[in-house]
Amino acid sequence: MKALPDPPEEDDREEKVYGNVLAELESVDLPLGTTLRSVYDDQPNAHKRFMEKLDARIRNHDREIEKMCNFHHQGFVDAITELLKVRADAEKLMGQVTDTNQRLQEAGREVTSQTEEVIRCRLQQRNMATTVEKLQLCIPVLEMYSKLKEQLESKRYYAALKTMEQLENVYIPRVSKYRFCQIMAETLPKLREEIKEISMSDLKDFLESIRKHSDKIGETAMRQAQQHRTFISAMQKQASSGCTKPLYSLNGRTPTQHNGLHGEEPAEEEESEEEVLTAQDLVDFSPVYRCLHIYTVLGDRDSFENYYRKQRKKQARLVLQPQSNMHETVEGYRKYFNQIVGFFVVEDHILHATQGLVTRAFTDELWNMALSKIIAVLRTHSSYCSDPDLVLELKNMIVIFADTLQGYGFTVNRLFDLLFEIRDQYNETLLKKWALVFREIFEQDNYSPIPVETEEEYKSVISRFPFHEADIEKQPFPKKLPMSQSVPQIYTQVKEFIYASLKFSESLHRSSTEIDDMLRKSTNLLLTRTLSGCLQNLIKKPHIGLTELVQIIINTTHLEQACRYLEDFITNITNVSPETIHTTRLYGLATFKDARHAAEGEIYTKLNQKIDEFIQLADYEWGMSESDGRASGYLMDLINFLRSTFQVFTHLPGKVAQTACMSACKHLASSLLQMLLDPDLKQISLGAIQQFNLDVIQCELFASSEPVPGFQGDTLQLAFIDLRQLLDLFMVWDWSTYLADYGQPTSKYLRVNPSTALALLEKMKDTSKKNNIFSQFRKNDRDKQKLIETVVKQLRSLVNGMSQHS
Repeated sequence: MKALPDPPEEDDREEKVYGNVLAELESVDLPLGTTLRSVYDDQPNAHKRFMEKLDARIRNHDREIEKMCNFHHQGFVDAITELLKVRADAEKLMGQVTDTNQRLQEAGREVTSQTEEVIRCRLQQRNMATTVEKLQLCIPVLEMYSKLKEQLESKRYYAALKTMEQLENVYIPRVSKYRFCQIMAETLPKLREEIKEISMSDLKDFLESIRKHSDKIGETAMRQAQQHRTFISAMQKQASSGCTKPLYSLNGRTPTQHNGLHGEEPAEEEESEEEVLTAQDLVDFSPVYRCLHIYTVLGDRDSFENYYRKQRKKQARLVLQPQSNMHETVEGYRKYFNQIVGFFVVEDHILHATQGLVTRAFTDELWNMALSKIIAVLRTHSSYCSDPDLVLELKNMIVIFADTLQGYGFTVNRLFDLLFEIRDQYNETLLKKWALVFREIFEQDNYSPIPVETEEEYKSVISRFPFHEADIEKQPFPKKLPMSQSVPQIYTQVKEFIYASLKFSESLHRSSTEIDDMLRKSTNLLLTRTLSGCLQNLIKKPHIGLTELVQIIINTTHLEQACRYLEDFITNITNVSPETIHTTRLYGLATFKDARHAAEGEIYTKLNQKIDEFIQLADYEWGMSESDGRASGYLMDLINFLRSTFQVFTHLPGKVAQTACMSACKHLASSLLQMLLDPDLKQISLGAIQQFNLDVIQCELFASSEPVPGFQGDTLQLAFIDLRQLLDLFMVWDWSTYLADYGQPTSKYLRVNPSTALALLEKMKDTSKKNNIFSQFRKNDRDKQKLIETVVKQLRSLVNGMSQHS
């Protein structure tokens, strides 16, 4: 079947489409790709139809071109003809143009040369302008770098770091493409390191400088603290006395204001005093500030803080090391304290002048470490001090040292606790010093009553010692006071000791009650240990005789009575009533009583020794047939000695004299009896017994003469009763009565011991045998011999009976 022809509407539409496509192809402005694609994207036979339309359009255009050419052919021919005519003129014109061009080229060659010069000048001008512009950017960089170099040369390192910061952040980035800027940028880190090293070197120099100046800083600070204490004390006295005129004016800040070491100056002083130096005057702190700022800017503050603190800890340990002989002089201690104070004054200044370089915790840690070391050092070195004045100076320096550092905010309670330990040592050194004083007083004393010639001399004595006795006061001048010169001297020295002990108690921030207790305890130690020991040693000295011992007893009696005045003396100093419940009492009464008892015992001992010396002079002829009829010379000398000695005892208390007299008589009786019973004495004659009886009679007469008043009846004679009954028994030869009444309370020979009688009788028995060779040829002698033997047997039986009974 044949295809049906397209309807007329379809042909018209297709004709219109291909017409548009061809119109587009003929247009030079539209792209061909899109147009051709629309042809091929259409119906399958669209290409063929398009080609047919295209061929038709080409044929149509060919017909139009042919028509146009036919229409213009004559005109073209005419134009060619005209053109050939003009050809000759054109050649002529061409020659003229060529000639004109040559002349023009020749004429413009100079212009061209000048134009090139102008162009070159303009290029140079532009380059210069560019150079100026670039230099204007570089010059500030170079100026800043030059400024940096000047700052480094003038050691303005903090400003130099700021300049570097500006160079890096502002100036160098503007011209960073230039080589010199790159070199400059590479140099800046090295300069920073140099600045760090230089600033660190300056810091080390600073640390060395403050170590050298710590002594002076500490000395100034302690001096100002002492002046401040003086000022406060003066103001308190003025306030208590109602005085309103100030003694001092404060020049600057006190140590309690932490910074500065200004002190006080007397307001009334017209002459200018020495200028008060501060820590800043003595030490340049700028290296610390500069180094701190530099490390802060460089972002390395922590390492700087750690380094500074580490170095200061090392310096603290060096400062705390004392000299080995520091305890020998005050200057040794003063230098030690000055260095420590100077160290911590500097740290306090750094603490308040910088932000965080050191902290309060760090300074407190340093102080606690230093305080432990200081206490250990002072405890050790003060123990070597034997001079109380040096110990007192040390105490005053410790108080000022503590007050100074307390003013800077450091805790010093442990230092005041240490002072109480040193106080005990101070008291020990005082006791040793006063022991020497007391010994010297005792050695220089003449141990005789004080002679007083005039009223002035009497007042001089009682002004030094509270002596009041109505009987002596009524006596006319000249007169004698019962005590010796050592008594007022001892009393004065005890008061001096109290003053010396009080000096240490001052400024210890203690109450009056505590000070009163300290004074009383130290005074008790002086009385009970030092003075008592000196008295005991004095009493035991061999050159101290009976007269001296008697005077010592009198002296101790008056010193004992003066103890209540010492109580009042301490009370007046401390204003603490003695009735206070916690008040310590003085033990002087017991001290002087013990010394007096020791002196009394020594009197008894020396009296007995003296009696023994006289007894050793005895030279009896134990075999004499009859006595000389008078007492032995040694015994009479002994009785005269006792009589004169007991006259000296009149100033002693009655009981002491009576006891001494009774003790002497008993010892004399015992020594005489021991002389008879001496084992080395083998034989005694009746004549020797008679001579011995004469001596005993003299002893009894001495006892009955009442050498010391106060004895009742024949009490003193009883000391010789044993010896008297024994001698009576042998003198009367009353053995029958003795043997008959033995053991009876009413016995005439109650005090005669059988063993004593037996020993003496055997010595007489041997004598009878020796002296009577022919006694057996005489009846009376034989009877006497038998009687002796009989008595001996009976006495032996009594002795044996006593031994068996016991």
